[in-house]
Parts: sequence; C-alpha cells; structure tokens
Amino acid sequence: MMRRLYTVLIYCAVPFAFVRVLWRGLRERGYWRGLSERFGYGRTCDSPAIWLHAVSLGEMTAAAPLVRALRARYPQSLLVLTTATPTGRARARDLFGDAVDVRFLPYDMPASVGRFLDRIRPRLAIIMETELWPNLFGECERRGVPLMLASARLSPKSVARYRRFGSLFRGMFSASSLIAAQTREDAARFVAIGAASARTHVIGNIKFDLESSPEELFEGASLRSSLGDSRPIWIAGSTHAGEEEQVLAAHQELRAGQVNALLLLVPRHPDRFPAVTTLLNRQGWRFTRWSSGVMPDRSAQVVLVDTVGDLASLYAAADVAFVGGSLVGGVGGHNLLEPASFGLPVLTGPWYFNARDIARLLLLQGAALQVGNARELAAAVAQLLADPALRQRMGAIGRHVVESNRGSVARLLELIESLLPDPPAAGARRSAGC
Repeated sequence: MMRRLYTVLIYCAVPFAFVRVLWRGLRERGYWRGLSERFGYGRTCDSPAIWLHAVSLGEMTAAAPLVRALRARYPQSLLVLTTATPTGRARARDLFGDAVDVRFLPYDMPASVGRFLDRIRPRLAIIMETELWPNLFGECERRGVPLMLASARLSPKSVARYRRFGSLFRGMFSASSLIAAQTREDAARFVAIGAASARTHVIGNIKFDLESSPEELFEGASLRSSLGDSRPIWIAGSTHAGEEEQVLAAHQELRAGQVNALLLLVPRHPDRFPAVTTLLNRQGWRFTRWSSGVMPDRSAQVVLVDTVGDLASLYAAADVAFVGGSLVGGVGGHNLLEPASFGLPVLTGPWYFNARDIARLLLLQGAALQVGNARELAAAVAQLLADPALRQRMGAIGRHVVESNRGSVARLLELIESLLPDPPAAGARRSAGC
C-alpha cells in the first residue's frame, strides 16, 4: 500500500521536476541534453553492463578510483555511469571519455525504471553514498539484479525521516542488497531502516582513495608558472550563493596587506556563472574569465573559473584552499580531501555536515582551519600566505591523512567480487558499447 502511494506521489511530482529541468536549461544548456534518458530511454547495450550511479559532480569525482578499478578487474564488461546533474555528466565525460556509457538516471516511476533496466541489463547495480529509490530498488530485486550501496552514509535526521515512512523503506532492501557503509554509525543506521546486518559492512570513505594524477600535477605546475611563481595565490572552490560576497570581502581585506594576491574563484554550479560575473563587475574587480583561455596579467585581481572539470589542476596551482558550501547554511560543505591530497592547507566554514568526519579529522590533525566569516577567512589566508613553513606543515599533515586512510576501493572490490565472482573471458577491452 505504501509503495502504491509513493508511486502516485512520484507521478504527480515528475511533471514539476521536469519543468524545473527545462527552466534551468535556459541558463545551463546541459539540462537539455539527454532529456529522454530521464524517462528511461536511451541506447540499448549490446551486452549486460555493470552500472554505477553517482548523483552529482562530487560523487562522480569520488567514484573515479572505483570506476578505474572496475575497468581493470572486469575489462570485458560494459560500464554504465548514471548521474542526476549536468555537472556530474560533464565530469564523467571528462574523466572517462568514451570508455564508459554516461547517461541520466531516470525518474523513479515504474515505467521509466523498467525501460532503463531493459536497455542496460545490469549484472550489478552500484549506488554511491545515499540514493534510496524504492521503485528502482524494487525492480532490481524483481529482476534478480544484485545491488550495492557503496561508501554509503546516512545521517540521524535521515533515519528519522525514513522511519516515518515505515514499510516503504523497511522493505526496500532485498536479500541481494549489500551495504558498504563509511562508518560503524552509518552501518547501524542502515540496519535501523531495514538493511540486513549480515549484509552490512564497514569499508571507510572512498574519497580517501582519490589520487592526484601525474597529469593534474604537471598541469598544476604549468598553471602556477603561467599565473606567477612568486605571486600569492589562493583558491575558493565550489562556492555557493551568498559565499562569493564573503570570499570577495576577504580578498579585499587580504589585498590591503598583500597587493599582488590573486584569487581563483570557482562557483559550484555553471548556471551561476553569469550571476557571479555580474557580482564581480558590480564590485569593480579586475578579473579574467577562465573560459576565455587568456591568462591573467599582473593587474588581474580575480580569476573567475567558469568551466567544469578544472578544479583539481587549479588546486595544484594554488597556495591555500578554501572549500565552499561551508560558509552558508543548508549546503553542508564539499570535499576537503581533494585540496588536502595536493598538500594544500585547507580552510572551511562551520557548515560541513555532509562530510563531518573528514572535516573533524583534518581539523583535529592540524591540516585544516575553520573560519566563521569573511574577516576570519581573510586573516587565515593572510597568515598562511605569510608563513611558508606553516603551509608546508599543514599540507604534509593533510597528505598523510589522505594516504593513511586509503583502502576503501580495495575493500569495495572484494565485496563486488562476491557478487560478480568471475570476470568475463579475457580479450580486448570493450568501449562503452551502448
């Protein structure tokens, strides 16, 4: 009964969700690509696929080491990646090109889910972190598709919310579902909403397995040389509405003492690039748009990074990193490990509940500093830019934290092999094939 009610509500909600996609497409054309995929249409794979879902940009980036491990372990299997956002789709294309099939996840309507599964015929479904879709999970169970939640996390608030829906979520985890949770607390929360304790494991956070590629390091060094080897450079990555004003206020204060300081400003969502451009013009900043391909000269005060997929290389080119989504409530912060893996001292605001354990670990170990407003941000950046030894010490600690906590991908692969014990016959690697 609860599942029927949920399905009715989904059918009622989808028209509004689709209109929102069309509306957002007026500002970001990526929303208009693959519209039919949101209803389960798309290419039909020529053989059964391994399917991995990462909802957005951050999850897709975090999934990259697992995708590479799957391609190495199962070279003959088709690999389908799904996401819910254009930034996630663009990131997947940037990371893997044509080696995988990338498409949008369909809305959780039975007909759309059925069409999608008909087309990819998954041997295994891997859902990154926490995406719980009752109709999708139910159809996987009906078809006998093993399903894994990988690097799964669940907050206490989410447990309370899911419990209010009773049997809808309690019956969602089938006997073939496997939970690979980030922490013991996450594992206990999944059991509390119906997952089988015997099929719930703790594997750690896959984000620790993100490694800086030689290409990113080389590009970062080249960018640094182009931007100015002796020029103080800090980066504000993945900023949100209400944060750019605080970051720019901090930069204004910083430049009172370090007139050559350069800010790399990286808004999280492409549809906000025009608004941030307007903000920079209104405040009278001398800035360069990264998409122009023109390197900033010595007079430039800010670089507006209005592209997707360049954040890692830009972290590698900077001296200090502030990670956005943390100075405004409701977002919950973003991945602090990416700049830490490049050996940068990391700054975060107080709102980091999306990765609380990671943030607390970096803060406790001395690899990160917490700031509460523009004035504190300016003071922290100024302190770090003026003290190379402190930057080096914090960066080394951060890199050590990342390296010492790796291993989640290997543990995930062991669990996956229990569901897919035999890779396909040896031979040439397939392309996407869908």
